[in-house]
Amino acid sequence: MSPSEAEPRLVDADAQGEERGFEGSLRPQTFAEYVGQLQLKENLQVFVQAARRRDEALDHLLFCGPPGLGKTTLAYIIAEELGVNLHATSGPAIERKGDLAGILSNLEEHDVLFIDEIHRMSPVIEENLYPAMEDFEFDIVIGEGPHARNMKLPLKPFTLVGATTRTGLLTSPLRDRFGVVARLEYYTAEELAQIVQRSAGLMEIPLDDDAGLEIASRSRGTPRVANRLLRRARDFAEVGGDGRVDKAMAKYALNRLDVDGCGLDQLDRMYMETLVLKFGGGPVGIDTLAAALSEQKDTLEDVCEPYLIQGGYIQRTPRGRLATRLAHQHLGVERDASPDDKGSLL
Repeated sequence: MSPSEAEPRLVDADAQGEERGFEGSLRPQTFAEYVGQLQLKENLQVFVQAARRRDEALDHLLFCGPPGLGKTTLAYIIAEELGVNLHATSGPAIERKGDLAGILSNLEEHDVLFIDEIHRMSPVIEENLYPAMEDFEFDIVIGEGPHARNMKLPLKPFTLVGATTRTGLLTSPLRDRFGVVARLEYYTAEELAQIVQRSAGLMEIPLDDDAGLEIASRSRGTPRVANRLLRRARDFAEVGGDGRVDKAMAKYALNRLDVDGCGLDQLDRMYMETLVLKFGGGPVGIDTLAAALSEQKDTLEDVCEPYLIQGGYIQRTPRGRLATRLAHQHLGVERDASPDDKGSLL
């Protein structure tokens, strides 16, 4: 069975259905509850306080970075701290100009509009968003042909918070209209352990400190993954134990889930094995890798590669993907010396 036919990965980029509700119930409500991204959090607190003192709409914000790091959570916190409503949608969901007009006209003064995956908006929708962001106006064309005339629909001042996992796909005109552009980074194991402990308390899961650190260390630096692994560890503890998640139970659950000590799962290892064993460590193109794995190219680029690159297992080069020495060591495969061996990473 190929990875695309198997059940959803615990480290998948997209939360669906019940998982979204689960994540929402664990979402911090204030900056004080939010763990990690310290410098960004402190800056946002300043921006929010300044906007409230001036009684103005907060400048538009763009959050970039891999999935599951808290971009949506920050949008909700900003709305909460500003004391306004949050209206959430996604780039692909806004299909027509009328959809955008309806969303914008329903915003109250200083409200927050959150658009997830904003890079996936159509060019037509994006162009209609420009005057709304700059002048708080929406252009409407009335009539057709020579009798057509343009009207400007005034909008109440609002804050647009965009989130994207693919910063490079954003057009320059859109990116430049954001007053704050921030990238979220992967979390440390210690930060994730705090998040896991907080989530365990909310879910009433007896969790030992060392068990929380064990889960955190295998969570790919991502809070969303940490919370999902905690939920699965709870299942194993309730069925195979007394309900308490200690370090032994955490290790047992994570091994059953096929998540190794570095946080790599089956698809990650298949990716590296394909690159190393079938293609000699590369370089090889992403389309070739996707075909060899029977997986979508976007899944590899958005889900697998960010963590593998950050962990030093692969490199993206103009010629294609290259497996590093660390990837060979992780797989227990000898790496043949080559002319590319110019540094300790390769």
